[in-house]
Amino acid sequence: MSIVERLIAELGPWSWWILGLLLLGLEILAPGTIFLWFGISAILVGTLALFVDLSWQTALVIFLILSFVSLIVGRRLMAKLSSEAGDPGLNRRGSRYIGRVFVLETPLSQGAGKLSVDDTVWRITGPDLSAGTKIRVTEIDGARLVVEAADETAEA
Repeated sequence: MSIVERLIAELGPWSWWILGLLLLGLEILAPGTIFLWFGISAILVGTLALFVDLSWQTALVIFLILSFVSLIVGRRLMAKLSSEAGDPGLNRRGSRYIGRVFVLETPLSQGAGKLSVDDTVWRITGPDLSAGTKIRVTEIDGARLVVEAADETAEA
């Protein structure tokens, strides 16, 4: 019996706790949230092994199943939470203007022009339009707003 096997046999269920704590420690050092789920699973197996006599094969199977399930559920939960939290347009300021209607102060000629929104002047691109025309922002192309003519009934 090797030293590692003897150490695991002597520690019993606590070896799962040690593995879990090591994996949680790796989670701090590594980017992403991979080791978190394996660490939690190892601690759960260690806790279960404290109350139920498990062979190492059974404990390993339980650990693998718990790891897989917690990884899938945890990733979905974190994806859902991250999509709900924060401002998705924070790093793309212009995305907040998509769908909004503005009035051109200067003509849009040769497919380029400028548009003042709040305290920012944006470069815009779109069809040639005269000053005073209502435009709608349809998308963002780099640092430019792409616009089109809006209905005259649209509110700016």
